Amino acid sequence: MRIVVQEAVFDPGDWLNRLHGDNRGTGAVSGFVGYVRDYNDGKDVAGMWLEHYPGMTEKALQAIVNQASARWALLDVQLIHRVGQLDPGEPIVFVGAASAHRQDAFAATEFIMDYLKTRAPFWKRETTPQGERWVEARASDEQALARWSES
Repeated sequence: MRIVVQEAVFDPGDWLNRLHGDNRGTGAVSGFVGYVRDYNDGKDVAGMWLEHYPGMTEKALQAIVNQASARWALLDVQLIHRVGQLDPGEPIVFVGAASAHRQDAFAATEFIMDYLKTRAPFWKRETTPQGERWVEARASDEQALARWSES
């Protein structure tokens, strides 16, 4: 299991490939990559600044990964999240899970992303032609999270 919070751009393909590695027990790898869009809520976005609390953020992410590992039979999890200045088209986050079977890998990846979007201590500030604005939490993210308490 590997969790990294960093400013530098990363290659999602490298992270995905690390999940299989030399583990011949891996039958499935699921990955998700989130990218900075050049629009949000109908407005152009020129860039984004992502803030976090060092130490606190990593602990929160580790707790989320631990919850996923307790629910599903996972062989590995890789999670990388960027902070600082991000430009449109750049990756923000990669979440990947390896397991013997696809259902566990798919479910764990979705679970981790749903919890990350709603419970991880990150704050996004977008730069638009109208100025800077903080990105508010979305009700749809909370709705996505709610499904995990139902299952």
